[in-house]
Amino acid sequence: MVTSINGKDIHKLVIACDAGMGSSVMLAGQLRRALKKQPVTVEHTPVDSIPADADVVVCHTGLADRARHGAPDTLIVPFEVYIGDPAVNNVITAIKDGGDLSV
Repeated sequence: MVTSINGKDIHKLVIACDAGMGSSVMLAGQLRRALKKQPVTVEHTPVDSIPADADVVVCHTGLADRARHGAPDTLIVPFEVYIGDPAVNNVITAIKDGGDLSV
């Protein structure tokens, strides 16, 4: 299980969800806007279809175990609330500043 990554090494950020609609789509849009000047791709995908080339997966806490099972070599960042969650803010900061991101 991956527990940390440097923000400079994050090139593909995946927002994983259960149904693929609603709040997680809004979160993906928020992250795209926040990171638009960074060399990172933000994708939205079902938790059971996480791409193998994802560097970091952001998902709701209730989906974290499924995400870890589907992407065991990828850092999984669980969050509680879709807008303004500190875990999501830490992802943005690490990518922008090049700091370490860990869970």
